[in-house]
Amino acid sequence: MVLEVTASGQKGEKVFKTSKIYMPQATDSRDCVMMLGPDKKLGLVRDTSIQPFAPKEETFEIAIPKGMEEILVEVSLSYQPRPGNIYPIHSLKKKVVLTGG
Repeated sequence: MVLEVTASGQKGEKVFKTSKIYMPQATDSRDCVMMLGPDKKLGLVRDTSIQPFAPKEETFEIAIPKGMEEILVEVSLSYQPRPGNIYPIHSLKKKVVLTGG
């Protein structure tokens, strides 16, 4: 699972972009290097995967340039089992009006 977050200004200029990968991370139990492939995975180092029916909350801090009055935040979640294979799950766009700054 890959979560991508992007924030853009009124004219479409990107002010923020990041992505986070959720998956079990495995090694060959001899090293701390992550292994890909079922024949090499012997020990789990950590599991950051999204569990079914369990809520997951993430927080991102975005530095907004001075004078910007509103931003468009886009968030998308997709399943990517291997490079090039992208299966969209959910996406959301929201305009955020900035006040008091």
